[in-house]
Amino acid sequence: MDILELEGMEFWARHGCLGHEKACGNLFTVDFRAEMDMGAAAASDRLEDAMDYSMIYDAIAEVMNGTHADLLEHLAGQIADRISVSFPQLHRFSVRVSKHRPPVNGVAAWSRVTLKYPRE
Repeated sequence: MDILELEGMEFWARHGCLGHEKACGNLFTVDFRAEMDMGAAAASDRLEDAMDYSMIYDAIAEVMNGTHADLLEHLAGQIADRISVSFPQLHRFSVRVSKHRPPVNGVAAWSRVTLKYPRE
């Protein structure tokens, strides 16, 4: 299988359990990876034969900007659900959501979760 990736999509959003996370927000990074056959697009050089990854970005952005989630797991699940419904031709993909500088009692660059679809 071939691999399509969108990495480092950044969103300022108000996801999190704590009051200051909901009020002030934080920087999140989303990475997307799909396994698919890209043979037709590789041969034709036609957009009609390719996955339009700008549409995948738009679907992820809608979830990141339009819903609230306390947990990264729930947020990643919402993104995975949206992608599976919007792009049924994607049978195998993963979504990684990272929260920059999470609220912990020390230094941490990020907290992150990765969900794989289909769920096993």
